[in-house]
Amino acid sequence: MLVACDVYRPAAINQLKVVGSQAGCQVFEKGQGNPVKIAKEGVEYAKSFGFDTVIIDTAGRLQIDEDLMQELEKIKAQVNPSEILLVVDSMTGQVAVEVADTFNKRLEVTGLVLTKLDGDTRGGATLSMKAVTGKPIKYCSVGEKLGDLEPFYPDRMANRILGMGDVLTLIEKAQEAVDEAEARKMEKKFRENSFTLDDFLSQFETMNKMGGIKNVMAMLPGMGSKFKINENDVDEKKLVTMKAVIQSMTMRERENPQIINSSRKQRIAKGSGTSVQDVNKVLKQFEQTKLMMKQMKNNKLFRNF
Repeated sequence: MLVACDVYRPAAINQLKVVGSQAGCQVFEKGQGNPVKIAKEGVEYAKSFGFDTVIIDTAGRLQIDEDLMQELEKIKAQVNPSEILLVVDSMTGQVAVEVADTFNKRLEVTGLVLTKLDGDTRGGATLSMKAVTGKPIKYCSVGEKLGDLEPFYPDRMANRILGMGDVLTLIEKAQEAVDEAEARKMEKKFRENSFTLDDFLSQFETMNKMGGIKNVMAMLPGMGSKFKINENDVDEKKLVTMKAVIQSMTMRERENPQIINSSRKQRIAKGSGTSVQDVNKVLKQFEQTKLMMKQMKNNKLFRNF
């Protein structure tokens, strides 16, 4: 059960209700009341109705605030939590280290949770936070979805900081998102260079399930810097447009996109409710992906796989 104790941020309670619904968790809330009282009543409610795990969501703090720190100390005294996890924005760098140090001294945190590791940061402040607090980093998030919260692995973070990628996490994500038989079928297509627009759409949807192309490329050793992906050209949010364009093509056009001339592009654009420019973008992305796959196939890492 989740207990809503962030009574300061607008819509924080409603946001927690949405997350709770997605996770299949009940949310205990008393509106804009006293957080200490809400936390105590929430735990008592959980015990009465047989909940075995309670997560108390307290207000976030971008900097140290004495009143809010005292509030947390009172909540701790009232409910005696078995875990006190400090959620830290990895993008804030060394500021996060100072916050972690203060929280640990005041509350004796049991672990840290790093967020926004899907951004441009490599999480270098991770080492400092661990050194200063002496407490383990238990989880990290690489996106905004519930499935993007993962256990923290120190060796993988070390590889990330050093720019060596994170192949193990990539493999785990691929196992969750890709059917083994389908993967073997696609591998054969890559090797035979028979990759079609239907395959392209399928792979793009799979990449989306794995966190997006940018996130996947960041987990490959050396790939993030070698292949410069233009985010305007490869935008996961445009998947619906891409799907409409490809599905408006004939089977022959999907298998042989080189035959798509000006008149065919106009027909496809009209049929998909898009523009000729959108059709050109899809074809350009397809050719770029084919080139990238060819280069990746020749990479030693993939030959070893």
